[in-house]
Amino acid sequence: MICCSFVFQPGVYDDDFHRLDGEIDTFARSLPGFVRADIWYSEDRSTINANYFFSDHDAVRSLATYPTHLEAKSQVRRWYQRYKVVISEVTATYGDEFDI
Repeated sequence: MICCSFVFQPGVYDDDFHRLDGEIDTFARSLPGFVRADIWYSEDRSTINANYFFSDHDAVRSLATYPTHLEAKSQVRRWYQRYKVVISEVTATYGDEFDI
């Protein structure tokens, strides 16, 4: 399983952001390799970590090259104060299965 973590400190969102974000999320969830998405907030809610999990690298590549995603990436500084992306391969999970 592949985890794509989008860690960011939000700035000011506008209509373009909400439109692009919604389209990207819908596309990601429609991919055959989509497993789930989780979102976490720091205690003071100043930092957000959105994690998208996929079963394979093909799904990750599809998301990375999706034209709407490329459009949003080209304008990332409009909406985020700081950000980073971490792509990880999950080799095992333990414990109970539950939605967070």
